[in-house]
Amino acid sequence: MAMALETQFHVLAVDDSLIDRMLIERLLKTSSFNVTTVDSATKALKFLGLVEDEFRSFESSVASEIHQDVDVNLIITDYCMPGMTGYDLLRKIKESKSLKNIPVVIMSSENVPSRINRCLEEGAEEFFLKPVQQADVNKLKPHLMKSRTKEENEQPLNNKRKEMEEIYSPNKTRLRCSS
Repeated sequence: MAMALETQFHVLAVDDSLIDRMLIERLLKTSSFNVTTVDSATKALKFLGLVEDEFRSFESSVASEIHQDVDVNLIITDYCMPGMTGYDLLRKIKESKSLKNIPVVIMSSENVPSRINRCLEEGAEEFFLKPVQQADVNKLKPHLMKSRTKEENEQPLNNKRKEMEEIYSPNKTRLRCSS
């Protein structure tokens, strides 16, 4: 029974190093996770359906969200990658309305306390030092369970909200009492 529950979790692993991607994929699959790997933060955003617009304003970038078919339960990403860093990916995910509840774990071969603290303050669930070990992967399950519980608790609220919107919609015709 426990195995069946675990196989439902899907992890997106992001790392520019092929060797590190293969290692994290093997560790995650050993723990019965479904795994998708990509080699850049930009590809991760595309996979998640969060695509950066080519036109940017001078001060900030604009991102548009499109529908994502694959349900991702956790993202594990390298910190230091060319182009967009793992920290940048974390920030984009936490700024997204549809993705902000997905737990994000950062991993790095560099033990820099200020970097670790910055990632955790920005919303990362964990910060692993490379090489990632099986014991690190075992720390992921509570975060997955917490996010699943959060999703299940939000689902009835969303359904209730829709019901209330339908009942009290100003577009609905209402019966009027005639005097």
